[in-house]
Amino acid sequence: MRIFRYIILLALSLALFAACDETKEPLWNPDWDNNVPEKPVDPENPGDDEGNKPEVKTGKARLVWIDAAANFKDYANSEKNIADDMARLKETGFTGVIVEVRPTTAGLLFKSDVEGPVTQVDAWVTGAYKWLKRTESFDYLQAFIDAGKKVGLDVYAAINTMVGGKECPYGLGSDGPLFDGTAKREWATVVNTSEGLKSCMDMGTGTKFLNPANDEVVEYLLGILEDLAAYDVKGIILDRCRYDDNDLQSDFSEVSRQKFEEFIGKKVENWPDDIFSPGQNSLDNYVTAMQRDWMTFRAKNIHDFMEKASARVHSVNPDIRFGAYVGAWYSSYYYSGVNWASPDYNARNAYNWATADYNQYGYADHCDIMIIGAYASTKSIYGNSEWTMQGFCKRAQTIFAGDVPFIGGPDIGNSTGFENGGQGALMPDIVDACINASTEGMFFFDLCHIKMYDYWDDIKKAFDQYLETL
Repeated sequence: MRIFRYIILLALSLALFAACDETKEPLWNPDWDNNVPEKPVDPENPGDDEGNKPEVKTGKARLVWIDAAANFKDYANSEKNIADDMARLKETGFTGVIVEVRPTTAGLLFKSDVEGPVTQVDAWVTGAYKWLKRTESFDYLQAFIDAGKKVGLDVYAAINTMVGGKECPYGLGSDGPLFDGTAKREWATVVNTSEGLKSCMDMGTGTKFLNPANDEVVEYLLGILEDLAAYDVKGIILDRCRYDDNDLQSDFSEVSRQKFEEFIGKKVENWPDDIFSPGQNSLDNYVTAMQRDWMTFRAKNIHDFMEKASARVHSVNPDIRFGAYVGAWYSSYYYSGVNWASPDYNARNAYNWATADYNQYGYADHCDIMIIGAYASTKSIYGNSEWTMQGFCKRAQTIFAGDVPFIGGPDIGNSTGFENGGQGALMPDIVDACINASTEGMFFFDLCHIKMYDYWDDIKKAFDQYLETL
């Protein structure tokens, strides 16, 4: 009986095997022992029969800005937090970061003999500004570089350029080289207020700016950049390489007067009234010749600094990508004293505030990369005009005239629909609009907003959808 049951079970087993898909190979074949590859096969990219790996679609650059103050509480004293978030950024689909290493309070988050280290920053914490202290001594920038290399992220270093310190609100006091009690105070901008000319140091709280026309300021900043260029970074990005937030009211120092008179080849009899009346901070419908010259003069000062900065950085490392962050609103960026265009773009053809030679002081041709803030509303993602994300980037293509690749992107924490979070569903459209209209990629400002509003999965989905189009 046992033999009979065994025969029946064996027959059933054979029938079951015969009923399986005959196209499937057995789990093991002795012939395979003779075909073991010499090197292990990457399970994610197995390659073809010849051992060639398939092309991996990486697409354009996808960066995130890491503001120093806004992220200070997470990173100033924790290499682990830096490493953990860099790994998560890689998993989300980012290709690199722009890490700020000179905040608006000035001071450096890297090693330099020119300016001292950051020991504290003022930041908005739980409803008020507070000092956040740095108690660790590790090299902040190097920690990002090391973490980036480990996971495969490019690291760009950014500095707030023409800043010299800050008079902080809420009675916190001041910080920065302009407040160190030395002659550096004379480097600060002079503002044409309704009450007369005033040093920005005497105008209450806020970030205090350096005068771009001052030769001592220029050399000081070039020294900082020289030390920064010694780091193994992908690139260096200059933020706030401009005149201060008083716009057309800056800078009316004696240094600027002397250099402006040299620029136009004559004396300004009534300073500053022959240019702007006290407190004037906008142009009338009729723009005077002197005012146009003033716009060009300020653009020249920033252009000349950018030219020198590029040369200094590349003298240390010719492979570093040098560039700047600018607001994409070119039509009004003259308020900041900046012409970020190509010299081949003639602003005079479009704007009455430009002189015929204003284009000579476009600095795009001195840059290897540019970052433009396409900071439009959540309701203005697509379009062709300024103040749409896509339009900002499209117009930049014309303004740069092919001189420099650029990356555009949104501020996902601003007050035009982003400020309260909940905009994850818009991320695919935002990525699509910015990355395809920019020549090299896109960026998000700022990492703190990604974390605050938990946009991780939304951005990953948007990046994945973009990569599927390649």
